[in-house]
Parts: sequence; C-alpha cells; structure tokens
Amino acid sequence: QHLIKIYSSSRTPWIDASCLTWEGQQFQGKAAIVEKLSSLPFQKIQHSITAQDHQPTPDSCNISMVVGQLKADEDPIMGFHQMFLLKNINDAWVCTNDMLRLALHNFG
Repeated sequence: QHLIKIYSSSRTPWIDASCLTWEGQQFQGKAAIVEKLSSLPFQKIQHSITAQDHQPTPDSCNISMVVGQLKADEDPIMGFHQMFLLKNINDAWVCTNDMLRLALHNFG
C-alpha cells in the first residue's frame, strides 16, 4: 500500500536501474518511468486494495502482489493487478521492478 500511496503523490521510489512494465509497455530507468507516470491522463486517482501478498526474497528484497480497484477522475472503476519488487538501498526502500495491468476483459 505504501507504493500505491507514492503513485498518488510524489511518484519518486525509482532508481536508474528500475524497470516498469505498464500495460505491456516497458520503461527502463528513473527518468523514463517518471516521464511515463507523469504523462498519464488522469488528475486524481483513488485505489481500493482487495488483496495483497508479500514475500521476502533471499537477497533481502520484498516482492509484492496487489489486486484491487482504481478510479481515475470520473472514469468507471477498473480492476488492476500489480507486482513490484522493493529493495532497501541506503536505508530507503526503492522500487526496482514493477508490473501493472488493468483488469480489462478484452474478448476479441
């Protein structure tokens, strides 16, 4: 939930080695990720997390999977799935890997 709050505010948990996959598009590095997130067309977003799972990794990271719903501006509520890897670097948690998909049902 901490990363979700960061998305809604400062959007700064990234480092130059970070990788984001947003709806199948990959972005490598802090600058590219911040540019992508800043270009999203909504002004306000609300999240409701319905399930979350977290596991420590052997190299002292934390991998998380989040499932929930989001509402952007006046758009309809949409489901989403997100997986991210947090790593503690210099006493600060940063996101090194992040994958997000909206739970849209495209049958066609």
